[in-house]
Amino acid sequence: MTQGTPGPGGYPAPGPVEPPRRSGPPWWVWRIIQVIAVLLLIAGVFAGLRAAAERFADAVGTTPETSSTVVAGKAITVEIPAGSSARFIAALLEDQGVIAHGADFEDAVGARGVASRLQAGEYELLSGTAVDDIIDILVEGPEPVETMPITVIEGLTIREMLESLADQTDYSVDQLAAPLLDGTVTSPYLPDETPEGSEELARWEGLLAPDTYEFRADASAATIVGRLADTLTTRVNNIDWSALEELDLTPYDGIIIASLVEREAKLDEERPIIASVIVNRLELGIALQIDATIIYAKGENRGEVLLEDLEIDSPYNTYLNSGLPPTPIAGVRVASLEAAAAPADTNYLYYVLINKDGTHGFSETLEEHNRLKAQAKEDGVLTP
Repeated sequence: MTQGTPGPGGYPAPGPVEPPRRSGPPWWVWRIIQVIAVLLLIAGVFAGLRAAAERFADAVGTTPETSSTVVAGKAITVEIPAGSSARFIAALLEDQGVIAHGADFEDAVGARGVASRLQAGEYELLSGTAVDDIIDILVEGPEPVETMPITVIEGLTIREMLESLADQTDYSVDQLAAPLLDGTVTSPYLPDETPEGSEELARWEGLLAPDTYEFRADASAATIVGRLADTLTTRVNNIDWSALEELDLTPYDGIIIASLVEREAKLDEERPIIASVIVNRLELGIALQIDATIIYAKGENRGEVLLEDLEIDSPYNTYLNSGLPPTPIAGVRVASLEAAAAPADTNYLYYVLINKDGTHGFSETLEEHNRLKAQAKEDGVLTP
């Protein structure tokens, strides 16, 4: 009987009754709840295992983070940089296996209020040493290290530099040269090829920085020459070479120019002016004609350059060859590097020594140059 059809008594019979629906979320929600419950159970088991691992780590002297065991009695050299915080030192000691827990060190330092008294330096520590004992050592400071001063003056060739180092150390020239030649020490400015007719060591011309240094008494030959090389690299990198780069010259060309300035200039105020003469002649394609390059090519300095010397067959002969020599010709000071990077703005093409105090006379024309040169000879500054 369908709804609306009159039933007995004349009233419509009721329609079919639908079964009651279930209340609550659909089946897939229950499935998600089940998965979450399983994951929580797994997490709980993992947390329990980790807690057990930490208790075991405390018993054997390891940390869950590093899983490293501190072997007591092992001598470990630790270098603590200047300005290190207690937290940094704690991490350093833990990382190098001196102590098991850096946090214990940091807490002890804080409790004793000695964070500001921990001293930088190199320490020989025994692994497994009590934290308080290590703090005492760091507060007292490192043991004095025997050192040796070494001075290398400006204007020396690479071989003269090594001879100077040999005179001040227990190493021979060959021992000092070895790290430069075998690649132990290198430089980003080291040219790929050795200049024609030169020894291989010539590639290192100008790439060691003259200065006064202090080394440990037991410093190796590689450490010594390596520091001189790194110092020169740092000095070159700290200079703005954009003015030369605009002239299509590289920072290595700048080192070469600086070496020429080093050998030619006696007064600091004249270094940028002499650099300007070099750059002006390069721009015009005029041979540099610098006597210092002839002296370098000959390998000896007799105090004067003869006319016959100007014919020497060498890539360093700037009378016969245009442009810069293939490498620097001497070690340079910072003032010469700065002069090479920022030459004075001049039109000078010539200079000549006019006073025994090192003063030069500068000129734009050959006529004026010859006049200054003649006057210098008359004054006894130059030999006739």
